[in-house]
Amino acid sequence: MTTVGRWSPNKVRARVLDGTWAAADDFVTGNGVALLTPTSIAYSGTSASIGANGSVEFTACSSLSLNGVFSANYDNYIIAIRNVGSTDGDIYGRLRSAGSDSTTTNYTYQYLAADSTTVSAARASLSRFIFGGFSSTQRDGLNVNVFGPYLAQPTAVRSTTIWGKNSAFIYDNAGTHSLSSSYDGITIYPNTGNLTGLVSVYGLVGA
Repeated sequence: MTTVGRWSPNKVRARVLDGTWAAADDFVTGNGVALLTPTSIAYSGTSASIGANGSVEFTACSSLSLNGVFSANYDNYIIAIRNVGSTDGDIYGRLRSAGSDSTTTNYTYQYLAADSTTVSAARASLSRFIFGGFSSTQRDGLNVNVFGPYLAQPTAVRSTTIWGKNSAFIYDNAGTHSLSSSYDGITIYPNTGNLTGLVSVYGLVGA
């Protein structure tokens, strides 16, 4: 952008560190993040469908798989999820390749949770990631950062949940997957009950 230090009449601009101004739509169309469309989806539940912009809306699903969202075009991704559950529970995730989940015990999970004045933490080796939590009483939101899933190397994730459980509950999760394999998809599922909501996958441009 060549405009420095002033407002354009037709665009809201955001200040960046070098003193220039960048249009808000730049962060969506080439200079920040790109909303991706799965090549296909698979689910167990009432319904799931890919919207016109690539986001996937789902209703009462016990499992939702997004195929073909990771590729050589991007190294790192953000998965944004808003949801409500049929009960309270955890949201799990598994890396996926050519329509099959990686289900071996190669996932390491670390969490940090804050509920009012109580803080807790734990680590475990599992057969899936734990991305966050969900509530049956109000909507929850989480962002999952996925680092290098398509690269033939171990994958790392970091997720933060705004959990509606007990009104407001911070659930911060980190995880690694130790296999040096390439994955093009992700499966999201609850540990109990079912989920309703919307999931969007973004590729990080230049990251």
